[in-house]
Amino acid sequence: MSTTNVVQVAGLNKSYGKTNVLESLDFNIEENTITGLLGRNGAGKTTIMSILAGQEPRSGGRVSVFGADPFENADVLANMCFVRESQKYPEDFKTSHVLKTGPWFFENWDAALADELVEVFRLPVTTRIKKLSRGQLSAVAIIVGMASRAPLTIFDEPYLGLDATARGLFYDYLLRDSMKHPRTILMSTHLIDEVSNLLEKVVVIDRGRKVLDMGVDEARDAAFTVAGGAQAIESVVHDRKVLRTQTLGGLASVTVDGAADADIRARAAAHGVEIGSVGLQDLVSAYGLIDDPAAAAITGAPPARHHAATEEVTR
Repeated sequence: MSTTNVVQVAGLNKSYGKTNVLESLDFNIEENTITGLLGRNGAGKTTIMSILAGQEPRSGGRVSVFGADPFENADVLANMCFVRESQKYPEDFKTSHVLKTGPWFFENWDAALADELVEVFRLPVTTRIKKLSRGQLSAVAIIVGMASRAPLTIFDEPYLGLDATARGLFYDYLLRDSMKHPRTILMSTHLIDEVSNLLEKVVVIDRGRKVLDMGVDEARDAAFTVAGGAQAIESVVHDRKVLRTQTLGGLASVTVDGAADADIRARAAAHGVEIGSVGLQDLVSAYGLIDDPAAAAITGAPPARHHAATEEVTR
């Protein structure tokens, strides 16, 4: 089955003065999928999204959205909605004004869905935007993104200030609406385990470089843990790339790059240590601790002894 890539990024670089914030990024986003853009604060996620949304020029490489360069491209931007909690509005704007102007910018705007979400999030429509709480501002941004029905919708940390109930409602509506009205969604978030069931693919960025790019099901098999006596673990993983080490006295737990093959399982059984799976949140955290992002790339990285980070756990 052929697929269409809505977003194509090849060799993307971005610099501010002498500071490189994105380096040689390559990834694609398929049509009508939900992709998570993940990584630590400062990894470069918002910069990537701003470039895709045509708000910032790239310093090098190629970026294509709907087959064209998005920077200051009205035809591309007409099919896109970039949602960020820090969105600026005119000084006297109220939520009602935002909803009224939605159809001006998005031809697929669904006013009924917008009104429904206002009720769901219990949002005051007559209060000025500047007086809304952080959570209410996030709700406004989410409503715009959802009701826009833009073919490419980008959510940059859309949940800030929302409580767990409100976040759950957002995820439920996003999934249901995406199934009923398919579109391409790119989302950055730190609450990875909360959204893991929504995501079909993840792109993990660390210090401006891609360290993981694969389907969520594949990502769940991209690493494993070994727990038990520290010396026994050393014997089991001595020739594998260790992403993260946590110790408590003579005990340790390590996160190891790659799948737990038969050889590793045999070693673990012989040394009395346990093999475990890695959740998506822990996987992203482990890759965010790597000293050399280039050496941590899943694809093409040679097997090497690489203790990325060691954490001493204290009671």
